[in-house]
Amino acid sequence: MDPTLTHYDCVIAGAGPAGIFAALELVRRNGSSVLLLEQGPDIDRRTCPARDTGVCANCSPCDVTCGWGGAGAFSDGKLTLSPEVGGWLDEFVPDQELADLVHYVDDIWLSYGAPAEVHGAMSPNVEAIRRQALVHGMTLVASPVRHMGSDRAAGILKAMRVDLEPRVAVRTATTVASITVRDGAATGVTCTDGSRISADAVILAPGRQGAAWLVEECRRLGIAVRTNPVDIGVRVEVPAVVMEPLTSVLYESKLIYYAHTFDDPVRTFCMNPQGVVSVENYGDVVTVNGHSYADRKTEYTNFALLVSTDFTQPFNDPIAYGKSIARLANLLGEDIIVQRLGDLLAGHRSTAARLRRSTVQPTLTGATPGDLSFVLPFRHLRDILDMLEALDALAPGVNARDTLLYGVEVKFYSARPQLDKGLQTEVQNLYAIGDGAGVTRGLVQASASGVLAARSILNGGAS
Repeated sequence: MDPTLTHYDCVIAGAGPAGIFAALELVRRNGSSVLLLEQGPDIDRRTCPARDTGVCANCSPCDVTCGWGGAGAFSDGKLTLSPEVGGWLDEFVPDQELADLVHYVDDIWLSYGAPAEVHGAMSPNVEAIRRQALVHGMTLVASPVRHMGSDRAAGILKAMRVDLEPRVAVRTATTVASITVRDGAATGVTCTDGSRISADAVILAPGRQGAAWLVEECRRLGIAVRTNPVDIGVRVEVPAVVMEPLTSVLYESKLIYYAHTFDDPVRTFCMNPQGVVSVENYGDVVTVNGHSYADRKTEYTNFALLVSTDFTQPFNDPIAYGKSIARLANLLGEDIIVQRLGDLLAGHRSTAARLRRSTVQPTLTGATPGDLSFVLPFRHLRDILDMLEALDALAPGVNARDTLLYGVEVKFYSARPQLDKGLQTEVQNLYAIGDGAGVTRGLVQASASGVLAARSILNGGAS
């Protein structure tokens, strides 16, 4: 499609899974004219020096979180196939419709090369793990997982790019500055390069990197924004054999625990068997993450422990709160801090010498040995320690001296515009989808949100 056109049936801001699946649905259904704008580079030009060195090069925008495929291109590539996992779309559509959407987008991922194998499906050991978790105060949310691996996810997203090439206009390295609204309806976007594009409908899929921008635009346009819990925590790294009783059955164990000290919810997130710890750059802060490859294995497994906190009046900016904690870690640790659990409990910082004699060696080589107690609020730290004690009953060895904690991990999908059942905002013809809109937190539901918005547009915006 001609990318020089100035008017389209739909303009999509953000080429992560949410934006890509919205485009796929629009052109598959009726051949709509679609322009997809993405502030990062195209898929073939995305590189990250930190993948090899462990040191963030502060690329702007970050090649891990921005570019064709969004953060999903360099993620672990997990497709969680339960409607109960990966977001809040159940607040917009009935349970059966959401289950059908999950199945629909999974079939599309498969058609572009996702592996046929599903982990954790129909295993007789799942119920045994669930019962054991309950005994120790944890709830297991079992979900079948299709694992693409961070070495294959980019190729699958590239296949989508190639397929859409003749049917969708794509402009990478193009940042949307603002949404144009006239008489209560979205009529297009203005980009930072000064270009103006008109459209009958606008879909915002900014990803986690663009979450703060989306909130700012909503406030400018008078769109009500709902504050979601902010998720802050650490990434835990242990020998793979420690987590094997769980990962061999479930691949990814999603456990929720209400910490006994403060009764805050703590959850495991993004478990990467035999994977590596990595970094993400959000422009003004660097946070920790993790992934695993399909064909390359390490001796370690990593996962996040995240504390979810709701804020009420007078505070209403969870993204700023999360960034302030990440910024403190960056200040003290020259980006990411790593600490042995034993050192944290003993009240002293980890040092390079202590790490060298540890049984767990950091897979993120650029992390700085330090002390997370100077970064995380006491409440968050206590919650995490409570969760580690509980988790040790399921996987003995997690709560060990040499377990590594990396900080901080923050998820910036914390604010959601007021949306109808088709994910349309209070401004007519303006839609918000994906992780950056606070309605999803994973590849499958992000993809489903794109389909949901596209179908709403094709149905005339009916909610």
